[in-house]
Amino acid sequence: MFLLLPFDSLIVSLLGISLTVLFTLLLVFIIVPAIFGVSFGIRKLYMKTLLKIFAWATLRMERGAKEKNHQLYKPYTNGIIAKDPTSLEEEIKEIRRSGSSKALDNTPEFELSDIFYFCRKGMETIMDDEVTKRFSAEELESWNLLSRTNYNFQYISLRLTVLWGLGVLIRYCFLLPLRIALAFTGISLLVVGTTMVGYLPNGRFKEFLSKHVHLMCYRICVRALTAIITYHDRKNRPRNGGICVANHTSPIDVIILASDGYYAMVGQVHGGLMGVIQRAMVKACPHVWFERSEVKDRHLVARRLTEHVQDKSKLPILIFPEGTCINNTSVMMFKKGSFEIGATVYPVAIKYDPQFGDAFWNSSKYGMVTYLLRMMTSWAIVCSVWYLPPMTRQAEEDAVQFANRVKSAIARQGGLVDLLWDGGLKREKVKDTFKEEQQKLYSKMIVGNHEDRSRS
Repeated sequence: MFLLLPFDSLIVSLLGISLTVLFTLLLVFIIVPAIFGVSFGIRKLYMKTLLKIFAWATLRMERGAKEKNHQLYKPYTNGIIAKDPTSLEEEIKEIRRSGSSKALDNTPEFELSDIFYFCRKGMETIMDDEVTKRFSAEELESWNLLSRTNYNFQYISLRLTVLWGLGVLIRYCFLLPLRIALAFTGISLLVVGTTMVGYLPNGRFKEFLSKHVHLMCYRICVRALTAIITYHDRKNRPRNGGICVANHTSPIDVIILASDGYYAMVGQVHGGLMGVIQRAMVKACPHVWFERSEVKDRHLVARRLTEHVQDKSKLPILIFPEGTCINNTSVMMFKKGSFEIGATVYPVAIKYDPQFGDAFWNSSKYGMVTYLLRMMTSWAIVCSVWYLPPMTRQAEEDAVQFANRVKSAIARQGGLVDLLWDGGLKREKVKDTFKEEQQKLYSKMIVGNHEDRSRS
C-alpha cells in the first residue's frame, strides 16, 4: 500500500483546502450572482482602481519622455481626420471658381481642372482611408499597461517596468486561469442545461426554464471576461416577433446582449464544439440555423426569417447586419435582407471602452483562439449598450433606405462614425457599381449644365 509522508500529506491537505476555498468563492461571488442577475459591485471597484493606475502610468510615461526628449505618438481622435461632407458637384465648382475668373454660367461642359478633383480624392483615399482603418485596432492616447496597445511602450523607469511586470503576472497567472474556469463552467452548463430542458414537453414551464438557463450561462460567460456592462433604456428591449439589430465589433457582442435578454440566434451550422453547443441550444429554444448550402440562398433565408417573426410567440431574432466586425469607431453599411421582411426593428448600439481591453476582432489577423486569449488576458471588457425605440419601415421607404435610417440612429446614439461603405471591403475589392456611380454623378453634372444652357 502506498503511504503518504507527513510532508506530502500536508501538501495534499493544503491543496484540497485551497481548491475548496476557491470553488466556494466562485460559487458565492460569481456563479450564484449570475443565476439571479445581481452584482456585488466588485467589478466596478476594480475598474475604478484600474483607471487610477492607468492615469498614473500615463503621466509617468509622459514625464519620462520629456526628460529623455522622446517624441510621444498621438493618435487621431476617433481614428480619422474630420472633413465637412460635400458633394461632387460642390467640390468641382469650388475648384473651377478658384482656378478661373469666369462666371460659372459660362463654364464649358468640361474643364481640365476637373481632373484635380479626382486626383485629390485618390490621394485622400490613400492617405486617410476611411475603410481599411476600420479593420485595425484603435490606438489609445493613454497607456493601459498592455504593451500591445500603445506605440509609446518602452523603458521609462524601474517603477513603471515593475508595475507592468506585476500586471503581466496578475493577468496571466491569476485572471487567465480563473476566466478559463468560468468560461468552461458557463459553456458546460449551457450544453447540459439546454439539453435537459429540450426533453421537457413544450409549454410555459419549458420556456421559463430555457430562458433562465440561457441567461445564467451567458452571465457566467460575461464574468469570464470580467465584462462591466452598462445597459441604458431597458424599456426599449426587443420583444417577441421583432428583429434586434446592432453594430458589430466582436463575437462577444452576442453574449453581451444575451446576458440581458432572451433571443433567437441566427447563423450557419458549424461542426466541432460550436456544433455541439448549437445542437443543444436548439433543443430548448427555436434558434434559426442554416446549413452551409442554404446560407447563400437569399430567398430561403428571407422565408425562414419571415416565418419566425410572424409568430408573435417566438423570441426576437438577433442579427448583426454589417456582416463583419468593425473596430468600434464607426458603423458601416447594413445588409438590406433583415429590413425586407416587414418586422418591427429594435436597434441597439454597443460601444466598448478600449482603455481596459480592445474587444475588436480583426479576423484577417487573428484566429478565434488567439483572439479569445487576448480577451482573457486583458484587464476587463467595459461597454455601454443602448436600447433604442423600435422602428418600422415607412410607406415611402425601400429596404435600403430603412436600413440606412436604422444605422444612422445607432451611430448617433453610440457616438460612432456613420459610413456608407460595405464592410465586405475587408476581404473584397471595390465593386464596379460604385465606380460607375461616381462616373454617373459627374456625367449628370455635365449633362445638366448643358441642358440648362440649352433652355436658356
